[in-house]
Amino acid sequence: MHLGDDRFLMALWALPVVAAVIGYSLYRRSVLLRRLADAKLLPELAASASRLRPALKSILLLGALGAITFGLARPQWNATPQEVKRLGRDVCFVIDVSRSMLAEDLAPCRLERTKMWVRDALSGVRGDRVAIVAFAGSAVVKCPLTHDYGFARMALDNLSPESVNRGGTLIGDAIRLATREVFDTDEASHKDILLITDGEDMDSFPVEAARAAGEAGIRIIAVGIGDENVGTRIPITDEFGRQSFVTHEGKPVMSRLDAQTLRQVALASRGGQYLNVSTGTIELDKVYEQLIRQAQQREMATTETIRYEEKFQIFLGLALGLVFMEGLISGRRRTTI
Repeated sequence: MHLGDDRFLMALWALPVVAAVIGYSLYRRSVLLRRLADAKLLPELAASASRLRPALKSILLLGALGAITFGLARPQWNATPQEVKRLGRDVCFVIDVSRSMLAEDLAPCRLERTKMWVRDALSGVRGDRVAIVAFAGSAVVKCPLTHDYGFARMALDNLSPESVNRGGTLIGDAIRLATREVFDTDEASHKDILLITDGEDMDSFPVEAARAAGEAGIRIIAVGIGDENVGTRIPITDEFGRQSFVTHEGKPVMSRLDAQTLRQVALASRGGQYLNVSTGTIELDKVYEQLIRQAQQREMATTETIRYEEKFQIFLGLALGLVFMEGLISGRRRTTI
């Protein structure tokens, strides 16, 4: 026998307490009857009273409570082995962590908003293997392909501009790293790169990298964030906590979304899509569901599990039967005049 939820068995400890309360109640009833009349007159005054029937009714109720408790623990038997196939895709989140992602045209900043979106997407992942690549002037795998979504969330939470050792924005290098080191090159499909960046690339040939990824069976979904027209200053904080802004030749550097480049990157892969968020918002969990979860999936792994037949109905039926029997028994015996 197997129990689906054995925590309910802890309630069985209450049955002796209930039995003790019922027993004490029957004892007090007997004492009160003896106080009511003389011992010689008691049999005549309480001729219809029965000592056995209240005890029997109590036993039936205790049995019903025990059966209900055991039924809630979900007893199961007749174990049968069953194969479970895990279906999914390989998904790599490629996230820009350059200093331009600290721009505050999305509150609190582009990078923190990106992490919030990806965290929402990870909460709905079922069966897929996920990876995280952080990039700026270089790229690094922060989380290899895994089913351990807790580890992926931890890697995501630790992303910052210090996650890579070089400044800048080299989208092409990040795509090439994901293609080469994250994905299985023997698998020709069922792979996605979810790229989130402001698109300000520094001559890393991102379109060519995306085209090569597409030839390897990788689809690219690019999410562009940031102000596309006016641009936004990039805040920095010194070692004393004082905030200023990035400048070049005495002028503030304005970070703008390069939507044109990101659109070309996405469309360079088969089935790729570009999502222009700009300074708005996106429900990345819904995007993940629509574009990735509903796409063609492959068998990731096959495991064997044991399946049991639920038998809680037997014990709940027994409890109902005991309650019904208790209701049929009168607490007093019949007397003849």
